[in-house]
Amino acid sequence: MGLSPTHSLVETPSRAFYREAMDVLSRAGVPFLVGGTFAFVHQAGIDRSTKDLDIFVRPGDVHPLLGACAAAGYEADLVFSHWLAKIRAPTGFIDVIFSSGNGIAAVDEGWFEHATESEVLGVTVKVAPPEESIWSKSFVMERERYDGADVTHIILAHGERLDWRRLIDRFGTHWRVLLSHLVLFGFIYPSARSRVPPWVLHELAQRLTPEIDGPDAEEPVCYGTLLSWSQYLGDVLGGSFRDARIRPYGNLTAEEVARWTSADKK
Repeated sequence: MGLSPTHSLVETPSRAFYREAMDVLSRAGVPFLVGGTFAFVHQAGIDRSTKDLDIFVRPGDVHPLLGACAAAGYEADLVFSHWLAKIRAPTGFIDVIFSSGNGIAAVDEGWFEHATESEVLGVTVKVAPPEESIWSKSFVMERERYDGADVTHIILAHGERLDWRRLIDRFGTHWRVLLSHLVLFGFIYPSARSRVPPWVLHELAQRLTPEIDGPDAEEPVCYGTLLSWSQYLGDVLGGSFRDARIRPYGNLTAEEVARWTSADKK
């Protein structure tokens, strides 16, 4: 399936810019994957409008990418040092993603090893794997944006072909987040529950049992900031809970979290 949202939903000047930028990266030898709306069309078969193009790269390829784009005449900036850069032109912009805002879903070799090939606006590219798309989208639960519907639609389309073991491993100690989406999937699509293999739910439910019967965790850590920084900000700023995004609980420094929070408040 080609990754081309309805042409009326992608402005013609933007399409030309996207094609040119992808050609620049290919000629520069910078490996990248297409994600976002274009990948969602491929993964779920659902068309929708888009104002930008999301590409995913390894952290080590960010600066070569920015250099190649700057040399081609684009405005190319590192916006947040822990996850996001942008490529801008008068006709549009591209988000260059190498992790996630919460620091969880860093782009690594696994993204590229399991990527599939398709066409975006007539250009042959590699697309982010559905497992990694589910992993990164599962943590997006902001008040103004919730990606849970994307997760359920990808499972509906790919559930029987997903590498469930690899997906579980991606979530690691945050397996509760995956379980919550799978429980909702069964609620949303009761006639398609078999898309999720029984062993997956049994395994995650077995992990839950000791926590149900056991005592509370000793350390007061709020993991809500991994899902929505804004809605749980008061918990961590008030001193009642530690922020799960910040080391040693998460992958970010206090400075990175402060810059991310300050920018999003504007």
